[in-house]
Amino acid sequence: MKIAIIDADLIGRKRHRFPNLACMKLSGYHKECGDDVILKLDYENLEDYDKAYISKVFTDTKVPDTVLKLSNVSFGGTGFYYDKAPALPDEVEHHRPDYHLYDEWVAEQIAAGKKPGEFSYYTDYSIGFLTRGCFRKCSFCVNQNYDRVQMHSPLFEFYDESRPKICLLDDNFFGCPNWRMLLEILQATGRPFQFKQGLDERLLTDEKCEVLFRSNYDGDYIFAFDNIADMPLIEDKLKLIRKYTNAVPKFYCFCGFDRADKWDADFWRQDIIDLFRRIELLMKYHCLPYIMRFNRYTESPYRGMYITIARWCNQPGFFKKKSLREFALANGEKSSAMRYLTVFERAVPEAAKYLDMKFNEVSQ
Repeated sequence: MKIAIIDADLIGRKRHRFPNLACMKLSGYHKECGDDVILKLDYENLEDYDKAYISKVFTDTKVPDTVLKLSNVSFGGTGFYYDKAPALPDEVEHHRPDYHLYDEWVAEQIAAGKKPGEFSYYTDYSIGFLTRGCFRKCSFCVNQNYDRVQMHSPLFEFYDESRPKICLLDDNFFGCPNWRMLLEILQATGRPFQFKQGLDERLLTDEKCEVLFRSNYDGDYIFAFDNIADMPLIEDKLKLIRKYTNAVPKFYCFCGFDRADKWDADFWRQDIIDLFRRIELLMKYHCLPYIMRFNRYTESPYRGMYITIARWCNQPGFFKKKSLREFALANGEKSSAMRYLTVFERAVPEAAKYLDMKFNEVSQ
């Protein structure tokens, strides 16, 4: 058969630095069946194929409705269904990914002047899930259909010895009872590995820290600090982390989401204050915040503050050297960043102290 595989995010987004795992599994399965497979970079002439698959991760990636109505087209992924996305058939889900699906596209991008390092996840990593599921059921998260974490795929199912690194997409790895065995299997490969989605620091223990921090880890240790209510527990775990490593972990900090579903002026003010409190605690323990904004932040009267804080925190070179006020001033006294800070400081005077905190002064 002639098979067309479309990574909709590859077509519909300006930046695309991570391959679609479902697309690679579909390609691997069909190539093993003897089918002719192509990574298609547009939606033209899909009628010429026996089967066309379209997958997307992001909900705001646009796909023409007329394409989705074609009888030979199948589509799926969180971008279409969010938490109701149907699972791949087992024979596809547990098939080795086709790590060469994107080869021609990557070569074209590099030939056009882009840096090879931008495509390392396409060229250097074995990618997959050792475990699936999360018991947290956070209201803003796609993982609503699980009550526990369980083993999903053995490493050999997606591990390619020709690739120098391993990338895990597990939802909440340390929630799995078999976490130690799985970490030891990863360590035995000798390959650097990372958990792309981050790890749940609330589950850390001395045993987990001892095993994790002596691993050949790739890149930043990534955790999350999403809720100010977790602050005492997070500080306990930060103290625990500091017993085992001097590394500078990165913490996703989710903001702009009203758990009480009020979305009023009081919420927007307090949400930014609470974000500053989280940033201050992370500074204290020499950790980096990475700001992630819920899409309704655009409704906030302080929308510009969310943007400016994210620009400051998400560029470690600036964050480690400048306070937020200094960062805004570096953009110019009449810049939008300074205007946002001035307006917010007048509206919320108690925020003033947070505008001047600096990484190397707050950290221990």
